[in-house]
Amino acid sequence: MKRKPSWQLRAAVWIALYVALIVLAPLPDRLILFPTTDRIDAGRAERRGIPFQDGELEVWTARSIQAQQRGEPELYVLRFYGNADRADRWVAAEAGMWNNRAVEVWGMNYPGFGGSNGPARLAKLGPAALTAFDELKRKAGDRPIIVFGASLGTTTALHIAAHRKVAGLILHNPPPLRQIILRQFGWWNLWLFAGPMAQKIPADLDGVANARSVHVPAIFLLAENDEVVAPKFQRLIVDAYAGGKRIIPLPGAGHNSPVEGAGLADLHQALDWLAPRTRE
Repeated sequence: MKRKPSWQLRAAVWIALYVALIVLAPLPDRLILFPTTDRIDAGRAERRGIPFQDGELEVWTARSIQAQQRGEPELYVLRFYGNADRADRWVAAEAGMWNNRAVEVWGMNYPGFGGSNGPARLAKLGPAALTAFDELKRKAGDRPIIVFGASLGTTTALHIAAHRKVAGLILHNPPPLRQIILRQFGWWNLWLFAGPMAQKIPADLDGVANARSVHVPAIFLLAENDEVVAPKFQRLIVDAYAGGKRIIPLPGAGHNSPVEGAGLADLHQALDWLAPRTRE
């Protein structure tokens, strides 16, 4: 008769599989990033390729009507989107939302998204964001740059602000990734998976730690009915933020709801505080 493996052997096998899964599998990348590469009509936005590591980053740019009329912008906006979104979908439309300002918007597709070379990895987001900012800074010169992030994009925006000089930030539904993994998903697996997964989030994307080190003014757009990043988690970023801040609640809004109505009017008013208009 064949002997059954002892419980010690079975336990050792399960432990080995657990360790291999935690150490070797890129689980945070698979669970957080949802890249797409299908073609999206970018409208009047223009594509720019920026060298990055062994490939290039895809950046889409567009100017507001006022910037087109003046021949140059008074203000630049570097835009980062959520984990399932793309810059080519929004940049052209967003160039016109800046309350009659002469603005040029740059929207970056993360590595592995759109035409940016992959693979899609969380560890690539921070370095890619700094690369895009440095390229924009070379063009902007002394003109101000506002970094605008939504959802996952707020982590890259905060990383830039912690390492580069920016005029200000706009942060829409910011997620503290490590805290969400631990507090929202840890209980059902006794933190056996949530703990190691939280530790594998790159330090570049630690929104709470970066928020504590940033002192430029920031506008926070907070959806009150966010079903993805609960308001209590958004507040961790807001409360940690060391700079001056204007908080704009978005009543009834979900995670992907557009900023419109009273919220958009409040944003336009806050922009005059964040980046005062230049005199003609």
